[in-house]
Amino acid sequence: MEKDELAQEAPASHVGLDHQLPPPRPEPHRSHTVRILIWVLILLLFGVLFWVILRHQQGAKAPSGRAAMMGGPVTVTVATAKKGDIGVYLNAIGTVTPVYTDTITSQVTGMVSAVHYREGQMVRRGDPLIDIDPRPYQAQLVQAQGALERDTNLLAQARMDLARYQAAWSRNAIARQVLEDQQKLVLQDEGTVKVDQGTVQYDEVQVGFCHLTAPISGRVGLRPVDPGNVVQANSTTPLVVITQIDPITVVFTIAEDDIGQVLTQMRHGKALQVTAYDRGNEAKIATGKLQTIDNQIDTTTGTVKLRAIFPNKNDTLFPNLFVNTKLLVNTLQGVTLVPTSTIQQNGDVSYVFVIRNGTAHMQDVKTGITDSQETVIVQGVNPGDVIADSSFQKLQDNSKVVLSKTPIPRSTSGTNAP
Repeated sequence: MEKDELAQEAPASHVGLDHQLPPPRPEPHRSHTVRILIWVLILLLFGVLFWVILRHQQGAKAPSGRAAMMGGPVTVTVATAKKGDIGVYLNAIGTVTPVYTDTITSQVTGMVSAVHYREGQMVRRGDPLIDIDPRPYQAQLVQAQGALERDTNLLAQARMDLARYQAAWSRNAIARQVLEDQQKLVLQDEGTVKVDQGTVQYDEVQVGFCHLTAPISGRVGLRPVDPGNVVQANSTTPLVVITQIDPITVVFTIAEDDIGQVLTQMRHGKALQVTAYDRGNEAKIATGKLQTIDNQIDTTTGTVKLRAIFPNKNDTLFPNLFVNTKLLVNTLQGVTLVPTSTIQQNGDVSYVFVIRNGTAHMQDVKTGITDSQETVIVQGVNPGDVIADSSFQKLQDNSKVVLSKTPIPRSTSGTNAP
C-alpha cells in the first residue's frame, strides 16, 4: 500500500521540477577565458624553459672563473731580481742649438754678379759664396794707390831737402828758421802718406767685401738673392745663412735643487753623459757630453741652463729640434733591480708577488730610482727571487701559479688590492 502511494507521488514531483528549472543558456565568455588561461600557461612554460637553459650555460662557465678566484692555478710570466748598477738621471726638455750660426749680409752696395753655393750645400771655411761687382771699388783703390804713390815721393823730396838744409845749417849758410820749417814739412808729408795708406787699406777691404767666402764650416740655407740683384750696404736682408751641423749642441734646463749634484761631478773632472731622445721619449737619437752650465739661475722659473755637445755625423740632430734629454749624474752600484712592470700599488704601499714552490707570495717592497730601461731599485726582495710579471688581476696572496714560457699581455696588470 505504501509502495503504490509512493509510485503515485513520484510522477507528480517530476512534473513540479520541470516547471521550476529555467531552460539552458549559451556561455560564450567562458570559452574566451579558457583560451587566455591556456596562452598564459604556455608563456610561463617557455619562460621557465628559457631560465633553465640560461642557468645551465652560466653554470658551465662558472667553474673556470671560480677556479681562478678560489685558488686554481694562475698562468703567469715571471722576471728575476738581479744585482747590478743603475744610473741616476735628470730628465729635461731641450732644444738643438748650433754652435755657430752665421747670417751674412752685404757690407757694400752693388750688383750680385755670381752665387757660388747651392741651397742646402755643406761648405767649408773659405769656400766662395757670393760675388758682388767689384769694379767701382777697384777704381777707388787705384785712385788711393796713386795718391799714396804721389805723397810718398813728395815725402822723399822733403827729406832730401831737409838733409841739404841740415848740411847748410852746419856751415851757418842758412837761418835756423828755414831748417825748422823744413823739418815740419817732412812731418806733414809723413802724415799725408799715412792717410793715403789708410785709404788704400780701406779700399782693399771694400774690394774684399765684394767676394764673400764662408767664415765657418756648415750647411747653407735657402738662397735669398739671385745674380743681378742689387744689394745695399749694411742691409738687414741676409745674403746667405750658414749653420754649423757637426758638432752640435743641445741646451736644456734643470731645477735649481739639482745644480749641486751636477757641480759636484764637474768639480771632480767627470764628463757627464747626456742622451737625447725623440719627442715621444722612446727612440734614442744621440749620445753626447755635458759641456758647460750657465752662470746664473733664472729667478722666474727656478731653473738653470746647461749645454751638451753631440757629434752629429748623420745629421740626426736638426737645429731648433725639441728633444728629451737624460743627464747621467751618478751611478749606483750593487743594488737589487727588478722590472718596473712587476711593481704593484695598494694606496701608498708597493708590493710584488714572489714565486716560491709554485705559490705566489705577496711581498711589500720599497722602490727607488727608475732608469731609462724601465728598471727600478727595490728593497724587500733578494737577487735571484722570481717575481710575477703578469696576470695581476687574478693573483692573490698564496695563489697557486703555473709559469708560462710565452709572454702574457699586461693589460690586466695594475693596482691590485690585497
